[in-house]
Amino acid sequence: MNIIPEPLSGGSRLSYDYIHHYDQVSPFYGGSPWEPAAWKQRADWLSQSYGRYISRSALAGCLRSYNDYVHNTHVEVHKSLELLEKEDALVIAGGQQSGLFTGPMLVIYKAITIIQAARKAEAMLGRPVIPVFWIAGEDHDWDEVNHTYLPARDQGPSRIRMDSEGASRTSVSYTPVSRTQWDEALKEIQQLLEDSPFKKDVLDVLQRASKHEELSGAFAQLMGELFGKHGLVLMDSADRGLRALEKPVFEQLITRSDALTDAYKRAAGELESLSYEVQAEVHPDGANLFYVHEDKRLLLFKEEGRFTDRKGLVSFSEEELLDELRAYPERFSNNVLTRPLMQDAVLPVLGTVLGQGEISYWAITRHAFQELELQMPLILPRMSFSLVSPTLPKWMDKYNVSFQDIVQGLGEQRSRWLEEQDEVGLSDRFQETKAAFTALYEPLLQDLGRLQPGLMRLGEVNHGKILEQMDYLLDRSRLALEQQHRAALRQWDCLETELMPLGRPQERVYNVFYYLNRYGMGLIDQLLSLTYDDTGQHRAVYL
Repeated sequence: MNIIPEPLSGGSRLSYDYIHHYDQVSPFYGGSPWEPAAWKQRADWLSQSYGRYISRSALAGCLRSYNDYVHNTHVEVHKSLELLEKEDALVIAGGQQSGLFTGPMLVIYKAITIIQAARKAEAMLGRPVIPVFWIAGEDHDWDEVNHTYLPARDQGPSRIRMDSEGASRTSVSYTPVSRTQWDEALKEIQQLLEDSPFKKDVLDVLQRASKHEELSGAFAQLMGELFGKHGLVLMDSADRGLRALEKPVFEQLITRSDALTDAYKRAAGELESLSYEVQAEVHPDGANLFYVHEDKRLLLFKEEGRFTDRKGLVSFSEEELLDELRAYPERFSNNVLTRPLMQDAVLPVLGTVLGQGEISYWAITRHAFQELELQMPLILPRMSFSLVSPTLPKWMDKYNVSFQDIVQGLGEQRSRWLEEQDEVGLSDRFQETKAAFTALYEPLLQDLGRLQPGLMRLGEVNHGKILEQMDYLLDRSRLALEQQHRAALRQWDCLETELMPLGRPQERVYNVFYYLNRYGMGLIDQLLSLTYDDTGQHRAVYL
């Protein structure tokens, strides 16, 4: 593999400044991951303070049960869990929603970053550092996770979508998926995957994961299949066993709700004063918690001292809500602003791997960490890649196209190239013909107007129709030219659909199993062998 750094625009000004000008935004974060001293300071703080809410043995036991449930039973995973029980063990964490067949490639790159960052930190500190992938199974937006894309031959991206039977606003981890739904999705992906020496292995992996009756379980099993041998521990934020352990943290989120809301508002105001865009909504009356009522996940707000949802379906005093928590912890879940706090309270997080959007909204939580007597962990930018198949460089050379040209869009270059293939000179010839026709026709119209005014108006209409017919013939001639060069134009289209499908970076659209089917399951190990890069620099991987 040949690796070439390729800038990729995206993300907010805040995330850009975090990566490139950390000193300008340091008040919103917990320390610079590019300063070795910050790693030691964070590790020392965890040695003194971790364990206030959850014991290591209880946490390890909970995670062991969950990883067994999703068949992430690799020897290295059990070693990771045994190490997690040791007092000096630390964690590199990161997470994502549980997409269909793992969702877009960025999920895979996040897991790779977590594993590589954990290895780096362990070597740096001389302490065990465990890679942990946090599945956001408590989220309820089914439409965000129920689909994935694969390249389809000569058609561009093709979407596989799994509709929910009896959709509701319950957590994804508790949204049932039937055997019929799985069979239909598996049939679609089997048809989209081209025949290859690796197809059977890929389909076997997907088939095994589809035995779960919910999307999150299948997602976790697939992540375990891909990364379990590297010691990656999986956890689901909606796991009932984990939720029971989190009760002391939820108590703090409830009893300190007003102070936390003020902390979020204060950080948002500070960001706005520096002209940064606030990346997550901060409700002035928000409780920043969800409560599950009749299978619907309701966002709670504070109104006249009571916790309620916008529609008034539930209403609790603080003590009543605490009673609900003690009796039914599984009914509670975090929103985007309290999840970072929960992660830090549950795990001894040395560093957390985030994408650029996440880096931006985490800035809103800076003061909230302090309210719970926590400290924000080090934030590590997720590694970013585009996989370039062997045929693409040949076409890029053939048409004198760079990676950056493709990122910016090939429309104008493609049109110019096609014009260069036009030996007839269609545009110029038709323009000349129209001009010559008009030059001959207009004197005739003037003479006809003197003969009878109505004839001039009729002649002008006739003139317009003849020009329209010429334009129609020009369009048909251009289509014929495109048809003549159809094979080459398909190559132009493939350059964009492989690297910028739907006008978006490849890693945000395509599914990893397309590439595993082409290059084998060992592709994951090859990507893990790439040099760890903590700068957030996008890299093109020429396969």
